[in-house]
Amino acid sequence: MRTVNFMDCWIHSCSIVKHPSLYKPFIGFVTPRVVKPTCRKFNRSGSRFSISAVITEQEVSVGTVSDKPAFNFGAYVAEKADLMNKALDEAVAVKNPPMIHEAMRYSLLAGGKRVRPMLCLAACAAVGGEESVAIPAACAVEMIHTMSLIHDDLPCMDNDDFRRGKPTNHKVFGEDVAVLAGDSLLAFAFEYLASATTGAPPDRILATVSELAKAIGTEGLVAGQVVDLACTGNNQNVGLETLEFIHIHKTAALLEASVVLGAILGGGSKYQVEKLRTFARKIGLLFQVVDDILDMTKSTEELGKTAGKDLATDKTTYPKLLGLEKAREFAGKLNEEAKAQLAEFDQDKCKCRCSISRRKRSYMLWGKLS
Repeated sequence: MRTVNFMDCWIHSCSIVKHPSLYKPFIGFVTPRVVKPTCRKFNRSGSRFSISAVITEQEVSVGTVSDKPAFNFGAYVAEKADLMNKALDEAVAVKNPPMIHEAMRYSLLAGGKRVRPMLCLAACAAVGGEESVAIPAACAVEMIHTMSLIHDDLPCMDNDDFRRGKPTNHKVFGEDVAVLAGDSLLAFAFEYLASATTGAPPDRILATVSELAKAIGTEGLVAGQVVDLACTGNNQNVGLETLEFIHIHKTAALLEASVVLGAILGGGSKYQVEKLRTFARKIGLLFQVVDDILDMTKSTEELGKTAGKDLATDKTTYPKLLGLEKAREFAGKLNEEAKAQLAEFDQDKCKCRCSISRRKRSYMLWGKLS
């Protein structure tokens, strides 16, 4: 199987969108294996478009049957990452006591592609909402994601020394402050979501608070983490069902919440919200397949975090259960299932999601979206 270097594609050239496409912010982190482009044509709201989620050795080809300007996914990602970096910087300022705020900011502003916030904003736009309404929710999601990374890196959890190419929070500030920095980000995320969101009725804001809390508690992230810890080093009887439970809860739940929050705040119908929920769950599970493969195939320098940890800690992974090639095929299946959820949306408002969906499988092979 030949694949493109996703990091080059994502960070440098973003070649998935070099060719014209009507797709806007939302669909393409996965790339199918086939090398001959194939297109599906749709007709929606008076606009026609076609998309080929195909990757060659150099780039993904995306076809179009419209004379509208090409959607530049790379430019979109850079724009939204800059937007979110500024919003996060303003949201978490240094105040007394300075140490805890510096620790919070150290990890929150350490980089990353801001995928979850971007999905939140894109989901809001996909259902016809104003992006500004979802910015506080996007910030809250990223604060919670950062909390999960700080805690996940602790010696009592995954015991990692590096994250995004930098020493982990507890290596810089100590374990005690790192725990408190994560706790503070978790608490402030809900405060910020509830107090900073404007332009949406109270019932929608309340619904997002409930959705986010569920995604990170014992029905979400915590549940996945607990089962993951219980199975680490004791995985003789861990099968695909248990592995999927771990990753749907530990990884996919927060990604799912990111999309659902944006859809709720944007005024999406229950039907639209559930369609986007399923899309996000598929993509979230795909993220973990990405991580599992990268841990086997890439170096610490390439990943920006310690490589080979899954093997060293005897974790069950998709490549371990399925084999590397079958894991890649599973990624392609998740990609197709995710894209199918978006077929009924106005595709002119879903360009980013199309790009996200296509990129994910390639990134699974070559880089981690964190």
